[in-house]
Amino acid sequence: MNHVLEVQNLEKYYGSKSNITKAVDDISFTVSKAEFVGIMGASGSGKTTLLNCISTIDKVTSGHILVNGNDITKLKGGNLNKFRREELGFIFQDFNLLDTLTAYENIALALTIQKVNASETDRRIEEIAAKLEISNILNQYPYQMSGGQKQRVAAARAIITNPKLVLADEPTGALDSKAAKQLLSTFELLNKELEATIIMVTHDAFTASYANRIIFIKDGKIFNEIIKGTNSRKEFFEKIIEVQTLLGGELNDVI
Repeated sequence: MNHVLEVQNLEKYYGSKSNITKAVDDISFTVSKAEFVGIMGASGSGKTTLLNCISTIDKVTSGHILVNGNDITKLKGGNLNKFRREELGFIFQDFNLLDTLTAYENIALALTIQKVNASETDRRIEEIAAKLEISNILNQYPYQMSGGQKQRVAAARAIITNPKLVLADEPTGALDSKAAKQLLSTFELLNKELEATIIMVTHDAFTASYANRIIFIKDGKIFNEIIKGTNSRKEFFEKIIEVQTLLGGELNDVI
C-alpha cells in the first residue's frame, strides 16, 4: 500500500529534567494516499502537538516521520523550507489569509513562490475556484467575505500546489453550522475528486464524521481507532460518540 505518511514511535516532551511533560508518547501509525483521517482527543491530549510535529512546526524529541518515504525529522534549512512549501498544505481555524490581498492573490501566493507562470496560475486558480464555488469572490478582500468563504479560499490556497498532505487544525472552529457543513463538503470533494490526503484535528464529532478514519488520542497515546468503511455518515457519527463517551470527551459539540 502507498503510504504517504508514516509516523514511527513518535515522542515529544516539553519542560526540563525536573518537570517533563510527555505530550506525545510513542505514537505510530500510517496514512495512505487519498485517505481522510481525523485525529480526536480532549483538550491537552496531544492531538495538536502531534499535528505540529507532522507539519514540522514542532521538532520531535524522538522517533521518525516519513512523507513519501523521506524522513522529514532530519530536514534542515533550505530542504525543510522546500518541504513545507511544496509538500504540505495548511488550513487553520483562523483562516490566516493576508488582509491586503484579494482571494485570487492569496491563493496565487504559493504558486508565485514556486515561480509558476501567470497563465498556468490562472488556469489552476480558475479550476479550483470553480470546484469550491468561490469564482465569484476571487476579486474580493478577506474583509468582504463571510467566514465560510474565507475558509474555502484557505482550502483553495492549501490545495493549489498539489501537496502530498493537507493538514487542518480545527478548521470548522470559527464557523457557524451552515458554513461548517459547506467546508466539510469541500473537504469531501478535495479528498474524493482531487485525491487529496487530509489529516484533520478536531474535537467535534460532527466534523470528524466526514473523515474515513478516526484516530483517538488520550494522554499522548493512541487510545482507539475506528474506520468508516461502508457505514453511513450518521452511523459513523454514532460510533465516534461511543468512543468519545469512553474517553470522557466533550459531548457538547454534536449534531
